[in-house]
Amino acid sequence: MTTRQHFALMASYNETMNQQVYAAAARLTPAELSAERGAFFGSILGTLNHLLVADTIWLQRMATLPARPPALDPVRAMPAPSGLGQLLETELAPLQARRRQLDALIHAFVNELGEDELARPLHYSNTKGVPFDKRLSSLLTHLFNHQTHHRGQASTLLFQAGQDIGVTDLLVLIPNEAAS
Repeated sequence: MTTRQHFALMASYNETMNQQVYAAAARLTPAELSAERGAFFGSILGTLNHLLVADTIWLQRMATLPARPPALDPVRAMPAPSGLGQLLETELAPLQARRRQLDALIHAFVNELGEDELARPLHYSNTKGVPFDKRLSSLLTHLFNHQTHHRGQASTLLFQAGQDIGVTDLLVLIPNEAAS
């Protein structure tokens, strides 16, 4: 499996897990979704918003790559989030629509990347203005790991609210290898 194929797998896993989380969240009332639950971003809705904010920030950084990946044209037009806890949406349906849009952009972006691009550094500044130069493949790993981390929190909050999101193992999406 090439590095790009690995990230394509991660994009598929990411999308599948987001669909499962949002399907479970849709079974809750708006009050249950926005209830303070003692999580880092407060509520289920706050946690799901944080994931969108962080993904938007990272994709906007990646949109500055010298190749100016066409798949990221839509994120160049999005307003930059004001903070990691920003509520982009206060209702689930528009939040889910944004999630679907970003998941599609992530898929398209990963599919545009070549092995050389994945090995190159991305120059960016964090939310405090501190500059960094880090390998794009490592930053994509962070993007997917960050999602897994906070989706795990959302999964726990949903489970505590009586909703099971189902199987979350990456293993179910890893293809079988042909016997040699």
